[in-house]
Amino acid sequence: MNRTNSIQAYKEAVQYIPGGVNSPVRALRSVDESPLFIQKARNAWLTDIDGNRYTDYCLSWGVFILGHAHPAVSRAVSRAIVYGTSYGIPSLQETELAKLVNRHFPSMEKVRFVNSGTEAVMSAVRLARGFTGRNLIVKFDGCYHGHADHLLVSAGSGAASLPASSSAGVPKGFTAHTVSLPFNDRKAVSRFFRERGKEVAAVIVEPVPANMGVILPQNDFLQHLRTLTKQADSLLIFDEVITGFRLSIGGAQQKWEIVPDLTTLGKIIGGGFPAAAFGGRSDIMALLAPDGPVYQAGTLSGNPIAMTAGIETINQLSHPDFYTDLAQKTTWFFNALADDIAHKDIRLNQTDSMFTLFFTGENVNSFADAKRTDTERFKRFFKHMLSRNIYISPSPFEANFLSSAHTEKELCHFLKAVKDFEYALLH
Repeated sequence: MNRTNSIQAYKEAVQYIPGGVNSPVRALRSVDESPLFIQKARNAWLTDIDGNRYTDYCLSWGVFILGHAHPAVSRAVSRAIVYGTSYGIPSLQETELAKLVNRHFPSMEKVRFVNSGTEAVMSAVRLARGFTGRNLIVKFDGCYHGHADHLLVSAGSGAASLPASSSAGVPKGFTAHTVSLPFNDRKAVSRFFRERGKEVAAVIVEPVPANMGVILPQNDFLQHLRTLTKQADSLLIFDEVITGFRLSIGGAQQKWEIVPDLTTLGKIIGGGFPAAAFGGRSDIMALLAPDGPVYQAGTLSGNPIAMTAGIETINQLSHPDFYTDLAQKTTWFFNALADDIAHKDIRLNQTDSMFTLFFTGENVNSFADAKRTDTERFKRFFKHMLSRNIYISPSPFEANFLSSAHTEKELCHFLKAVKDFEYALLH
């Protein structure tokens, strides 16, 4: 496979951009590869500047549940952009998208739009502290909630391989009010709440962590968090930046029938544009400026083009058969994949249309479990799949995704590539 142009483009990029990329994992250093530079994307395909075409299972980290450049979304954006790209004052699109979010996430009685998942989480945490008058935030090992200083503690995603502080440049005082506990460990959470529950402003959790690889909640763990936070008069924040509109049109909270106090959304909600949201109970959201004393603002928040893309994306997801059809596809694919890797020291963790292959013979239910997997074997797997024109998320600690655009032929190609990898290991 010829990647000469991408290699040259990277050499130029590093002269002007730190590490040559604008988000660390894109550098592909964890898999000892040089980054791909993409020219275009459509449906389930990426095409790089060398003309190589890849089936995409990263999908911009879960954004494109409809596939890349969905015609209806593209048409809506094209119509909207001729009226201007940003106003800095309200537009009707903001209210329309807020109403759609509220319809599908009833717990989000009021919604505030921002530009990224990091902003959404940062704002939700500030709001939780303002509402409760408490400082302490509880998160979980391996859960990534953006790169705000106070949440870079035992973080996942690109920070998964870094020390507990997860970043240089973060003063100890910034993380002094953040406690990270093991995900799925009911006893550890119960013990902590017995000792310090009345200090906790909020518990924030990815209902299905996707930034240490996909980890499923066990033994009613999410309901346990809801019970403990209610007893302590603390808030429960669901970080559904990835799971929102992915696991169902109402996200993980609809799937598990749990009502959080605050929710953060991102990825899918922007339809491929920089947009995210946080929202929740009206009495909590009432503390936001200009109504209340908790300040949050953003020049491009509620951008009309991003709002338009989000509206059309959710309209497409609202078609009666969308999630049923996607579930049929994913069920067939994951059953076939599970059969192929049986007894191969590979674990498939999946729910709905997101999945991770962990290279281990043990179950993976926590960050500690994920860190014990064979990351060197993952590197070989990534390189193998790339050589077969398949692009998966370039880290053993990330999720992969399916979209409505993936065809049976493409999924069969993925399955064959996995079988070929296993054969190569044995011979």
